[in-house]
Amino acid sequence: MTSTIPLYYFLILATLMFFIGIYGFLTRKNLITILMSVELILNSVNINFVAINRYLYPEQLQGHFFSLFIIAVAAAEAAVAIAIIISVYRKFTNIDVERVNTMKF
Repeated sequence: MTSTIPLYYFLILATLMFFIGIYGFLTRKNLITILMSVELILNSVNINFVAINRYLYPEQLQGHFFSLFIIAVAAAEAAVAIAIIISVYRKFTNIDVERVNTMKF
């Protein structure tokens, strides 16, 4: 006897993760926490892709492939963003978003 988790559980989890990510993106001032918020948003999208694919088309894997593609793009985006953040920190010894006007030159 196997029990499956209802789809709306996954949708509620993904919605909570998405809005926590949006809140973190809009309210945080540190570039690292903003990057973590963007990753949280992308992971909530991955949960939606996999859950909806599993419930609508259980024999097909399109949702899984989209999720793998998003994970690859997110890893590349995180690597570039961390490299930029390290470069900014080395030059200005600060990664606070509110001090962008002092980071121009």
